[in-house]
Amino acid sequence: MAISLRGTVACVTGGGRGIGKATAIALAQAGAKVFIGDIDVDAAQEVADSLPGATAIQLDVSDADSFARFIERANEAGPLGVLINNAGIQRTGEFVGQSLDTKHREMAINVGGAINGMHFALPGMLARNCGHIVNVSSMAGKMTVPGAAVYSASKFAVASLSRTVRAEIAQSAVTITTVLPSAVQTELAAGLDLRGVPKATPEEIAEEIVASCQHGRAEVTLPKWLFPIGTIEQALPEKFGNWVKRAVGAQNRISADTPESRQYQERLSKF
Repeated sequence: MAISLRGTVACVTGGGRGIGKATAIALAQAGAKVFIGDIDVDAAQEVADSLPGATAIQLDVSDADSFARFIERANEAGPLGVLINNAGIQRTGEFVGQSLDTKHREMAINVGGAINGMHFALPGMLARNCGHIVNVSSMAGKMTVPGAAVYSASKFAVASLSRTVRAEIAQSAVTITTVLPSAVQTELAAGLDLRGVPKATPEEIAEEIVASCQHGRAEVTLPKWLFPIGTIEQALPEKFGNWVKRAVGAQNRISADTPESRQYQERLSKF
């Protein structure tokens, strides 16, 4: 069921930067009442100040109480119509070189955030038989990315979680779209250069997210021609698949070291 965005309450997590910021702007331009959640509330407030009627709220998506307050605040403006589970982080480097705490924190944000969001948003949507959720995964959720093992695992989980919940609510008019970008021009992808795969802009991803409110399709990959990549990887012998990844640069998350990537990783350590 298509969602009319004009006047609709829409929540965006991780809305202070990157894809989340671009999505909040696109939703506001479409007439939605946008609630921007971000652990960095100053960044969220800066975005909200630039949009008519937008509200910024500090949100730690891994914290159930924080997410509950975020949804409750949005519901004060009207029934929640759209939830964009976008917040996510990516730690890079070899798995054995990362601390256990950072591994669990990455899973708590990337997977726990999607679980918390759907837990608090779905009951009301199902009761009204109307609503749309977008879970932002990644093409790392279709293929493994050496140097970002936990990130890959988390995005596999988000894609599978979305697929399973879709099956459970298939008889309702509530829709869940999983968006799976490849490389995007954000801090998170700093230092990543996949040969032959151009980086999309946050605005291009936001356009697809907003479009999903109308079509409600199950999965959207960006670029679209990458859709079968997960099936192809499963079909390839693992050694050959690893050779292909090295050839296109997909393994450079192990050694990615640029000023942008260092700045991003340093910022993550603050939260």
